[in-house]
Amino acid sequence: MNDLGFTDEEIERYARHITLPQVGGIGQRKLINSKVLVIGAGGLGSPLLLYLAAAGVGTIGIIDDDKVELSNLQRQIIHTNDNIKIHKTDSAKKAILDINPNVNVITYKERFSFKNAEDIVSKFDIVADGSDNFGTRFLANDVCYLKNKTLVSAAILRFEGQISSYSAHKGSNCCYRCLWPEPPPKGLIASCGEAGVFGALAGSIGSIQAIEVLKEILGIGHSLNNYLVIFDTLSSEMRKVKINKDNNCKLCGSKPTITSITNHKDYR
Repeated sequence: MNDLGFTDEEIERYARHITLPQVGGIGQRKLINSKVLVIGAGGLGSPLLLYLAAAGVGTIGIIDDDKVELSNLQRQIIHTNDNIKIHKTDSAKKAILDINPNVNVITYKERFSFKNAEDIVSKFDIVADGSDNFGTRFLANDVCYLKNKTLVSAAILRFEGQISSYSAHKGSNCCYRCLWPEPPPKGLIASCGEAGVFGALAGSIGSIQAIEVLKEILGIGHSLNNYLVIFDTLSSEMRKVKINKDNNCKLCGSKPTITSITNHKDYR
C-alpha cells in the first residue's frame, strides 16, 4: 500500500476508506489527486465541503462572494458565530483546514459569472453546484458541458431538496437543460430568503452531494446521471426519477444553439 506514496499520517487518517474494497489505497490516491470546485459556501456547500475535505480530496476550490451573516448559521454549519462579517470563502477555508490540513484550498471571493466561469472550471476535474439561484445553476451546467466536466447539482427550498449529476459531454447522458430548458422568469420562484428553508435539509442534501462527487471521482456505484433524486422531509419520502436526454436540447442536443456562455451575461 505504501507503494502509493502514503505517509503514516495519511494511512491512519484514511484507514476507514482504505479498508473498503471499493475504495482501497488506489481509490484514496484518486481522491488525494482530485480537484473539485464547489460553487457556494452556504447551506449545501457547508456539509459538502467538510465531507470532501475529510475524505481527502486533494484540491478544493470555493467560489462565493458573500460574507457570513447571522441568518446563515441556521443551516450553514461550516461557519460560526465568530466568523460573522467574514468572507464565506475564508471562513470555509479555516474550517476545512481544521479538519484536514493536507487539503489545498483555493478561494475565489467573487460571483460565479460568465466572465470567470470558463477559466475557473477548466482548473478542476469536477464541479459541485450548491448555489441558490437559477442563473448560476444554468451557467454551471452550460460551462461544464462545454468544458467536458461532470457537474453534481443540488437545490433546496422550504422542505424539499433535489440532486442529480450531469455528464452530457460523455455521450448519451442528459444535461440540466434536458430537464429545465430555460431559467424561469425572474421573481417567479421564491428564493430561500423569501420562502424559507428547513435547516437540517441542507445537511442531508449537501451530504448526498458529497457522496455523489466522491462516487464520480472513484468510479464506483451507480451514478445519478440521468436521474433526479427528490427528498421531501415532511413526508419522509425520497423519489428517484428517470430523466431522458432531450435530442432537441439547445445545449447537448443534435443541433445545439448554445455554443458559448455569452448568453449568460444579462442573467443574474
